[in-house]
Amino acid sequence: MTQRLPPSLTPLDTALAALLRGVDPVAPMEVPLADAIGCIAAGAPLLAAYPSRDVAAVDGWALSANDLVGASAYSPVPLAMAPAWVEAGEAMPAGCDCVLDADAVETSGPLAQVLAEGAPGQGVRRAGSDITARGAVGDAGHPIRAADLLLARVAGVEKLAVRRPRLRIVNVPGGTVTAYMIAGIAHTAGLDVETRPARARDAASISDVLDASSCDVLLTIGGSGVGCQDAAVTALTRRGEVMAHGLALQPGRTAAVGRLGRVPVVALPGSPDSALAAWLALALPLADRLSARRPRRKVSLPLARKIASSVGITEIALLAEEHRAWMPLAVGEWPLQAIARADAWLLISASDEGFAAGTPIDAYLMRA
Repeated sequence: MTQRLPPSLTPLDTALAALLRGVDPVAPMEVPLADAIGCIAAGAPLLAAYPSRDVAAVDGWALSANDLVGASAYSPVPLAMAPAWVEAGEAMPAGCDCVLDADAVETSGPLAQVLAEGAPGQGVRRAGSDITARGAVGDAGHPIRAADLLLARVAGVEKLAVRRPRLRIVNVPGGTVTAYMIAGIAHTAGLDVETRPARARDAASISDVLDASSCDVLLTIGGSGVGCQDAAVTALTRRGEVMAHGLALQPGRTAAVGRLGRVPVVALPGSPDSALAAWLALALPLADRLSARRPRRKVSLPLARKIASSVGITEIALLAEEHRAWMPLAVGEWPLQAIARADAWLLISASDEGFAAGTPIDAYLMRA
């Protein structure tokens, strides 16, 4: 039986509220550092100070600055004993508080002579200067970055606590390219992604892989339209609940939201532009709720040229940053080149008619 859209489309806000209802953040879990990047931090382990004592920041001679007052090439200061040579990263010898370059000490005569003054701390990395005592790795509710992993490795931390929702993607035949795109985006967003293909586009084949027993959110990709071979929503109706099919969203009109038991489901269209729009408008807020992510940062820039929008439909505009302004690339329908070029995206409310050129626009970064 052919899927049909209802005579009136569901407002995006209504569909999103139904999708998020009753959804709580997943429990924290500890993962190895190699698996943590991009995941949302669930806590921040307190670290010991690093380095634990003063160390040499450069290769050179370890000395006390107080012993070098007035030293110069014209007035060398003799040393009672030869200074210690230190390599970068080595602990500073007792009583030494600076490191001078190799040519600042003359050692060819009977006594070592210093040819330059030094200042306390020169060439030295102070204890706790890289990581302060009780410092933390990352910030709860924010993605873990490569710089956070650097601190963790230096401090000897082997695992980090994260919230990592499990995402299962059901790929309906014909949507493979789109499935690869969404899986990559989801992985970058910190989700644990598993993809399963349906054998065919019929409702029975899709139903066979609609298994939510070991995931926190399920996406279907493809088969949500009204074509003769589109059956994803029919399959979801048989196995679970369809809360909305046919959204006042452009692109992404044929997306659907539902549940399999307690697990939220988003049926994404098979075309890349519609799937990405539905991901941004529906699946991404769901992923953020599940991972307890703090609100995403917006970047405000003036609009380089006007954007026109239709009242009654929520539209998503793709934007590129040009000369410190947002340049609209596509509204309503997105060419693939616009997707590739986009730096940010803007959700245009169904009540807005658009924005005039020069209007400050708060947009979400595409690669946040």
